[in-house]
Amino acid sequence: MSASIEIAGVSKVYDGGVRAVDAVAMDIRQGEFFSLLGPSGCGKTTTLRMIAGFETPSAGAIRVDGADITHVPAHKRDMGMVFQNYALFPHRTVAENVAFGLRMRGLDKATIATKVKAALAMVELSGLEDRRPAQLSGGQQQRVALARAIVIAPRVLLCDEPLGALDKKLRQQMQFELKQLQKKLGLTLVFVTHDQEEALAMSDRIAVMNGGRVEQVGTPTEIYNQPTTRFVADFIGDTNIFRGERAAAGQSLDVGKGLILALPTEAQGTGVLSVALRPEKIRLIPRADAATPAGTSAHGIVENTNFLGGAVLYRITLEGGHRVLVQQPNAGTSRLFVPGNGVTLQWTPADLVVLKD
Repeated sequence: MSASIEIAGVSKVYDGGVRAVDAVAMDIRQGEFFSLLGPSGCGKTTTLRMIAGFETPSAGAIRVDGADITHVPAHKRDMGMVFQNYALFPHRTVAENVAFGLRMRGLDKATIATKVKAALAMVELSGLEDRRPAQLSGGQQQRVALARAIVIAPRVLLCDEPLGALDKKLRQQMQFELKQLQKKLGLTLVFVTHDQEEALAMSDRIAVMNGGRVEQVGTPTEIYNQPTTRFVADFIGDTNIFRGERAAAGQSLDVGKGLILALPTEAQGTGVLSVALRPEKIRLIPRADAATPAGTSAHGIVENTNFLGGAVLYRITLEGGHRVLVQQPNAGTSRLFVPGNGVTLQWTPADLVVLKD
């Protein structure tokens, strides 16, 4: 059975007053793939290590299925752990590495052999029992580390940037495999990563962290389409952020340099506001001679392009001087714009997201 996790006002302060985690509070549901996402030094790994029992919170509590485990030793928490560097024993075989946790629990040899065989089959490593880590590829070593973590049938699986050392193609393959395995076993999985695409692709929900705090918790769709803060909007993918003064009456935002943005009808707040506009929400067409509709379009010049394969990312300078990113699907060379082209940008008020400062 998997478990739910409650992190209640947890902080971690190291010697010298360094506050690595600051009053983090969130609930991780039973059987979900939950990611802690953020830049280096944001507190995500420290949070994971406190869940694992490798670090003790300076304040707050951690509960699993309602039971307080804040001061329970790591080896008594019934959790599996997968590290970025695999942490395999180089002098032991694949089977011996996977069996390690079972031996520590005092199981008999026959039971250990059966469980190791089943775990290796689950990660598609049957037949490699007698090899040593140095004889395996990076992806195979990662599977051994995963098998070692799941063979003890943990209620919670903790992963600290486990795919970070793999090349892009293998990482994508392992993302699919890990997600599939997690759902098959019904595990509660807490996954630490700094890779936004990885978190969006794999997670049921994501906690975006910054400066030791949680900025936002939500599904990948919510985090991407409805970021609540400037940090989340800027950290998750490419985005255009504008800041300006909202008109005393009406639904427009003056962001300076002659650019007025029409706000969504549900937009809250008065005075100075920040809004985000995703590059793929903007439609790019050859420059129209007619005046553009106020608030939902603008003229500009293509500054440079970045060919991404399935899409093209354009950096465009608007007439007033604002620089914006626009992403368009790759529709063939006949539809590509080149530096110096005059273009018209179009969007809708609903494409703008008002942010908290």
